Amino acid sequence: MKHISILVLQDAVLSSIDATRQLFTRVNDFSVMQGKSPVCEIHLVGVSKDTAINDGAYTIHCDQLIQDVEQTDLIIIPMICGNFANIIAANKAFAPWVIKQYKHNAEIGCLCSGSFFLASTGLLNGKACATHWAAANEFRKMFPAVKVVDDKIITYEQGIYTSGGSFSYLNLLLYLIEKNAGREMSVLVSKMFEIEIERKSQASFSIFIGQKDHEDEPIKEAQEFIENNYCEKITIDQLTSMLALSRRNFERRFKKATLNTVVEYIQRVRVEAVKKGLESSRKTIIDLMYDVGYSDVKAFRTTFKKVTGLSPVEYRNKYCDN
Repeated sequence: MKHISILVLQDAVLSSIDATRQLFTRVNDFSVMQGKSPVCEIHLVGVSKDTAINDGAYTIHCDQLIQDVEQTDLIIIPMICGNFANIIAANKAFAPWVIKQYKHNAEIGCLCSGSFFLASTGLLNGKACATHWAAANEFRKMFPAVKVVDDKIITYEQGIYTSGGSFSYLNLLLYLIEKNAGREMSVLVSKMFEIEIERKSQASFSIFIGQKDHEDEPIKEAQEFIENNYCEKITIDQLTSMLALSRRNFERRFKKATLNTVVEYIQRVRVEAVKKGLESSRKTIIDLMYDVGYSDVKAFRTTFKKVTGLSPVEYRNKYCDN
């Protein structure tokens, strides 16, 4: 029987703890109903018996303390919410235990922004990691040694699983259920809890917000120029001339500050404008494409799908109620 440790971190998101406990508890129930043995032993594990979360709105009672768990098979790190640096500091007592368990072959399932805590242990260094798309830039700045994957719902590498934004952690839990209890059980749980199984990407949910949390003022000026003039033809030479910078220096600084090349940034701004048009207007896809400065239909469709994971038609069908 698998021993599952759900960590009760300070400033954890309650729903991610409860959903994990609920789904694996139901796995045991369904297994028993099928005449089989329970699949797992589930524990809420903390550094103290009672942990207050959500500014004291809830208190979670832990049935095990980390010092009492000598060995576990699967560690679940819940979502966290708030100032990530402060939350990491508040939960630092968990880190040595997590590292020790991983070195003794425990696997780790990390839900959404829980990746900030896991990354602080060093276990994600050099590995791929998914997190919430809205926190990806902050994550990159805090943990440059980790390979952030923007579009994936789930990543897996060397016994560590991570998931994308918010409730996409449910897809990771289904994946872990399949791994530990089989495909049939995973499908049953997805049906009983009405969770869409096997979503692969969070790209269609993301909103591009140009990274401006930096101190390079000329690059901010370039970003604002792009965002105000994206429907016109914009060249790198035009931007370098405007800012009196060499091309090489400008491109290097732009990439460092925004985490995008200039061409990628222009593409993301234009695609974001088209997305809003698809969500709220009756304009044709071709008209929207022309509005943002594209003239090549094939190139536009390729770029749009690369950024969103969907074709323009699929995106409109998903988000427009017209």
